[in-house]
Amino acid sequence: MRLLVLLSGGIDSPAAAYMMASRGAEIFLLHMDARPHGDERSLEKVREIASRLRTVTGQDMPLILAPHGEMQEEMRKQSDRNYQCVLCKRLMLRVAEKVALRYGCRGIVTGDSMGQVASQTLRNITLEGPGLSLPILRPLIGMDKLDIEALAKEAGTYEISIQPEGACAFLPLKPITAADPAKLETMVSTVALDSLAESAAEAALRIDG
Repeated sequence: MRLLVLLSGGIDSPAAAYMMASRGAEIFLLHMDARPHGDERSLEKVREIASRLRTVTGQDMPLILAPHGEMQEEMRKQSDRNYQCVLCKRLMLRVAEKVALRYGCRGIVTGDSMGQVASQTLRNITLEGPGLSLPILRPLIGMDKLDIEALAKEAGTYEISIQPEGACAFLPLKPITAADPAKLETMVSTVALDSLAESAAEAALRIDG
């Protein structure tokens, strides 16, 4: 079973990758690169996390990089700022599916934990994944933060993840926690989200592993 994990430099997604690898899945890693609007340290952290995951699991765990910063900028220009996180997650999942299919992966794994951030409320999770042909696996969905941190410490990724880096340049002051479906679909159309996803997926490159 080959799965693609959306990997950030945070605590949760490396823990999710470790958990699914421990269950016997062959893991590919996809990082959405926010440069030129992101911090260079974020990519350094992700590469270090990927290296640690390879060591602890014994897997190759290829790391793939997809451009995300310019796509985020387009969404910010053409949509309600408070919907940025929901649109961002929807875009990432569409890019992930296209990359997953390229590498023969049969599902997408995220580090979502119910209600932890605005994009992970039940309403927003429901609206982020429609139309995908691959299943979205959320192995941490019912875990609390302390349990996830314990899992990350077991994997050896926790100390890497807590290293400082710049905050997301696109985080709104009041991210929507219960997106309106009709309004979201209008913005998806306005920003040509599917086209952005296609462009990002086409530019995605394997950089490690």
